[in-house]
Amino acid sequence: MAKVSVYNMEGKEVGTIELSDAVFGVKINEHLVHMAVVQQLANRRQGTQKAKTRSEVSGGGRKPWRQKGTGHARQGSTRAPQWKGGGVVFAPVPRDYSFKLNKKEKRAALKSALTSKVQGNDLLVLDELKLGEIKTKNFVNVMNNLSVDKGLVVLADNDVNVMMSARNLEDVDTALVSNINVYDVMKAKKVVLTKDAVAKIEEVYA
Repeated sequence: MAKVSVYNMEGKEVGTIELSDAVFGVKINEHLVHMAVVQQLANRRQGTQKAKTRSEVSGGGRKPWRQKGTGHARQGSTRAPQWKGGGVVFAPVPRDYSFKLNKKEKRAALKSALTSKVQGNDLLVLDELKLGEIKTKNFVNVMNNLSVDKGLVVLADNDVNVMMSARNLEDVDTALVSNINVYDVMKAKKVVLTKDAVAKIEEVYA
């Protein structure tokens, strides 16, 4: 089992914790991690891009000149793609980019992502994260104490004070164990877990 330090909100080491190899010590499957990231980004796409093909552009109903005898290349319409104002060849149309991964693949990808953070010493464990009020400055102080400038903070339960205090920060995201995902884990330089979150992740994903 991997053993990592546990810190308090002041950034001081207060103990250690052993992480389950079933979640934080698996063999990293880079292909599944890549597929999980691609899937999430694809599922975010609106797919509303649209351009007109030659059949949809208005005008161009007659030949611009006769077929033979002009010295020009033959043309059938002024709305062909090579003409200014013409249609687009293989124009994009609204479509759904999303695709599915099965549950086992998603779980394996998340375990691989978390394991990579442990191996890279980019995973921190907090004994607790409690704020007395909704105040961004207080949350920033905690992140500064932990030397986290671009990270993901994972909580076991929805703590309104913490979630709202972090909402305006551009480089720090918060997530619950129930909605943690591979893309956010891999994007973060540091992943910060509370002890409760570690226990819940091991319970759900072990």
